[in-house]
Amino acid sequence: MNITAIIVATVVIALIGLIIGLLLGVAGKFFAVPTDEKITEVRECLPGNNCGGCGYAGCDALAEAIVKGEAKPNTCPVGGAEAAKKISEAMGLPVEDFVRKVAFVKCSGSCDKTKFIYNYHGATSCYQVSLAPGRGAKACAYGCLGLGSCVQACPFSAIKVVNGRAIVDRDACRACGKCVETCPHNLIELVPYDASYVVRCFSQEKGKKVRDMCDVGCIGCGICAKNCPTGAITLKNNIAHIDQDLCDACGKCAEKCPAHIIIKQ
Repeated sequence: MNITAIIVATVVIALIGLIIGLLLGVAGKFFAVPTDEKITEVRECLPGNNCGGCGYAGCDALAEAIVKGEAKPNTCPVGGAEAAKKISEAMGLPVEDFVRKVAFVKCSGSCDKTKFIYNYHGATSCYQVSLAPGRGAKACAYGCLGLGSCVQACPFSAIKVVNGRAIVDRDACRACGKCVETCPHNLIELVPYDASYVVRCFSQEKGKKVRDMCDVGCIGCGICAKNCPTGAITLKNNIAHIDQDLCDACGKCAEKCPAHIIIKQ
């Protein structure tokens, strides 16, 4: 074994590594992109979930948008009021009210309430099953498929399927919107956490046809809208919708609803 050759080889490799390191260091400084310290400061106020619930690609993108004035300090639904306060202080802006939201599943069709048109065995993806005949095994083509794609999408474990219907844990939900994007029937929406009354149905059918499919579906009668003193309820595509900004929580809609699908949160 030639010891001298080994030593020379070792020294050469070390020198090559040193030269490459120096070159990378110089290149890093030469090509470095200036970073706005304010963006870094705002980014540190965000939770770092990168969920996209704010409408931006992630926390870095949101921080940049806030500093540029393209987004408000209270845009992050996950960080909530605490993050909004910290960001406002970092930006030297007045603290705005943060309206906490929560995911809500617009369906009452649990297995004991809805009818089934066939027994389904196969894929467990709600999207795939929604492409099957009838948009799923349940008679209501607009109802919750109960396969739990929203459960898998939720990064906060705030949704579970109970008796064939998705249910949201309001306290665990951070309104990131992942479940909203995942549901192929558009059954999940974000509503204010303190919303008093919500419509737990999304059927587009009317009257007897609804009754033939589900025991607890909206029949599109419009009684709720007629009895709402503030005009907060409208009927579109045979389903009642509550404008939470107009609702004064009087409860008359829930009291008059013959289907009992307007519920108090």
